[in-house]
Amino acid sequence: MQGKEINLAEVLKVHFGFDTFKGEQEAIIHNLLAGNDTFVLMPTGGGKSLCYQLPALIMEGTAIVISPLIALMKNQVDAMRNMGEEDGIAHFINSSLNKAAIDQVKADVLSGKTKLLYVAPESLTKEDNIEFLKQIKISFYAVDEAHCISEWGHDFRPEYRKIRDMVKHIGVAPIIALTATATNKVRDDIKKNLGIVSAKEFTHSFNRANLYYEIRPKTKNVDKDIIRFIKANAGKSGIIYCLSRKMVEDLASILQANDIPALAYHAGMEAATRSAAQDAFIMEKVDVIVATIAFGMGIDKPDVRYVIHYDIPKSLEGYYQETGRAGRDGGEGQCIAFYHTKDVQKLEKFLEGKPLAEQDIGRQLLQETTAYCESSVCRRKMLLHYFGETYEVNNCGNCDNCLNPKKKVEAKELLETVLETIQAVKENFKSDYIVDVLMGKETSIIQDHRHDDLEVFGSGQDESDKTWNAVIRQALIAGYIVKDVENYGLLKITKAGKDFMAHPKSFQIVEDNDFEEEEAEGPMRGGGSFAVDPELYSMLKDLRKKLSKQLELPPYVIFQDPSLEAMATTYPITMDELKNITGVGEGKAKRYGEEFINLIKRHVEENEIERPEDMRVRTVANKSKLKVSIIQSIDRKVALDDIAVSNGIDFDELLSEIDTIVYSGTKLNIDYFIESVMDEDRAEDIYEYFKESETDSMDDAIDELGDEYTEEEIRLVRIKFISEMAN
Repeated sequence: MQGKEINLAEVLKVHFGFDTFKGEQEAIIHNLLAGNDTFVLMPTGGGKSLCYQLPALIMEGTAIVISPLIALMKNQVDAMRNMGEEDGIAHFINSSLNKAAIDQVKADVLSGKTKLLYVAPESLTKEDNIEFLKQIKISFYAVDEAHCISEWGHDFRPEYRKIRDMVKHIGVAPIIALTATATNKVRDDIKKNLGIVSAKEFTHSFNRANLYYEIRPKTKNVDKDIIRFIKANAGKSGIIYCLSRKMVEDLASILQANDIPALAYHAGMEAATRSAAQDAFIMEKVDVIVATIAFGMGIDKPDVRYVIHYDIPKSLEGYYQETGRAGRDGGEGQCIAFYHTKDVQKLEKFLEGKPLAEQDIGRQLLQETTAYCESSVCRRKMLLHYFGETYEVNNCGNCDNCLNPKKKVEAKELLETVLETIQAVKENFKSDYIVDVLMGKETSIIQDHRHDDLEVFGSGQDESDKTWNAVIRQALIAGYIVKDVENYGLLKITKAGKDFMAHPKSFQIVEDNDFEEEEAEGPMRGGGSFAVDPELYSMLKDLRKKLSKQLELPPYVIFQDPSLEAMATTYPITMDELKNITGVGEGKAKRYGEEFINLIKRHVEENEIERPEDMRVRTVANKSKLKVSIIQSIDRKVALDDIAVSNGIDFDELLSEIDTIVYSGTKLNIDYFIESVMDEDRAEDIYEYFKESETDSMDDAIDELGDEYTEEEIRLVRIKFISEMAN
C-alpha cells in the first residue's frame, strides 16, 4: 500500500527524532500499512505506541485508538502535539471533556487535521459518538492495553469485550491490538474476541535483563523496611503499589511524616489532585508515588528506579506490568514485593460472591502468584515460563533467588511419585488435589472419587506439602507436566514426562522459600525485630518502681510493660522519639519521660550502643472521626450510651475506644456519667482497688471484684482511674 512508496526511516526521524527502529517496530508498521490485522506483544518500554502512531501519520483518514485510562490518553496526545506544529493532530474524547471541548474535537476530526483520535471503550459505545465516527474515514483501529479484553488478563474491563460490535457499527478497518503482558490463553482470548484470529503476531521477549526481582517477607515492620529502602535510594524515583485506597493514603502520610517527598494517587481522588500528583512525579518535585494499580499505565517516565509492591498483586500479569514501569531506559530497576500468605487469603475472600467462573479464574491466577513468590527458582525463569517463553540460563544473576541460591536436592523419586499420581487420577485434577492425595488427606472430594483407595494415596506423607508443591512447580518449568489453562488448570503429563516415567533420570530441585514464620508476638510496635536489651529493661523497671513509690502510683500507671520493652529495644533518646513508643502519649512523655530518656542516653553512651538508624517510623497522628466525636461529646457531658447510639456502635465498643484514648495519654472526665449510673461508694471501692493493684488487667479485677460489681462498672472506673492518675 502507501507504505511501499514511503521511506519509514525518514518519517521516524522527522516526526519522532529517532535514527533507527527498535526490534520489530518496522515490520509491524509495514504489516499495518498493508491493511492487515496485527497483534503486538511487546514489554513495557519496548515502543508499542510508535507502532500505531507512525502509520496513523502516513495513512489516509483518522486512526481510532481505544485506550483504558484518561491519564494515558492525555499523556500520549500531549506527546504527539509536541512533535508537530498542529495541536489538532491528536485528540481524545472521554468523560473529562465538556461539550465545547468535544465540539472542537469533532470539528478538527471532520476537517481532516486529526490523525489520531483516542477514545475510552465506554465512550465508544455512546450512540452520538458512533454516529459521529460513521461520518469519517477511519484508517485503522488500535486497541491499546488489549489484555483488558480477557477475563484471564490482570485488568479485565467488560467494556473491552464490546469493541468488535462497535467496529461493525462504525465501519470495518484493520485492527492492531497491543499489550505488554499476555499468556497464550490471554492472546487467544483477545484475538477471538476482536475477530482477528488470523492476525499476524509479533511477539518480543519478555525478559527485562536490567530489572532486579526480589520477594521479601511482609512482617509487622513493613513500613520501616520500606522507609529504610527509600532512604538508601534517596533522590531516585519510585512507585509503591497498594491494593486499597486507604492503604495508599495511610502509607503516603507515613512517608511524608518521615521526611520522604511522597504523594498518594488513586481513582477515588479528585481528578485535579490526581493529575497534580502525576505531574509532580514526572517533573521530579516528589520522589515517590504511592498508588493503586490505576497509576503508571502509559506514564512516560523512563527513569523510575524502583517499584515496590506493598501488597502482592492478584496475578503475575499484573505484577509483570507494574514492575515493567521500572528502568524503562535500560538503567537500574529494582522490583521489591512484600509477601505474606495472609494477603493471599484476603484476596481469596474478595473473590467470594463473584460468579463461580470468575472465582475459579481468580483463584488460578492467585495460585500462580503464590507459586512465584514462594519458589526458590530463578524469578526470571519463572516469569518467562508463565508467559510461555523458555529462559535457558540457569542463574540470571539479577534476582534474590539467583544471588542467594539454595542447595539443590535430588528429587528423581519424588517426581516419579508425582507423575504416577497424576496418571492414577486420569490427569483430571489440579496441583492442590494431587498434593492432598500424596499427603493422604481424606477430603470429601477425594472420598467421592474413591481416590483414597489408590495405591498412591498417602504415599508422600514422609514429605511436606511445601516439598510436593516445589516438585510440581519445578516439573512444570522443566516441561514434564503442563497446566491445561483452558480446563481449570488440570495437570497433564507431557511427552517428556512420559519419557521420564519410562527412563527416570536425575531431577534436582530447590526447596521453596518459607514465608510462614511469624514475627515474635508482643506489643512492641516501636520495637522492630531487634531484641530487647535485658540490662536496660531491668534498669527501666527499677526506675519505674522508684517513681511509683515516690508518686504513690501503681507502676503500670507510669508506663506499661510493653512500653518499657519497646524503649529497651529502640533506645529513644529524645522526647519526640519517646512519644512514638507504644502507649506513650504526649502527656505521659512530659510527665515522666525525662528521667527515662536520660537513663537510656547514659546506657547508650556507656555501652557504645549503635542505635538502628531507622529505629522508629514516625506514625501519623490518629485523626479518626470517631475518636474526635467521642472526645467532643464527653467534653459536652453527653451520656455515654447516647454517644454509642449516635455513632452506631454498641456500648462495649465505645468503652474500648475510650480505653484507647485514655491509654494513649488523653485526659477524659467521665465523672458525670459514673455519678448517674453508680453509687459513689461503689465507684470509690473499685478506684481504691486499682490504686493498690500491681496490674490494670480486667481479668484480675473481675476475679477480685466480680461478685459485687459488673464488668461495665469496673471498666468505667478503670477509665476514670487511668485518666486521672496516668495522664
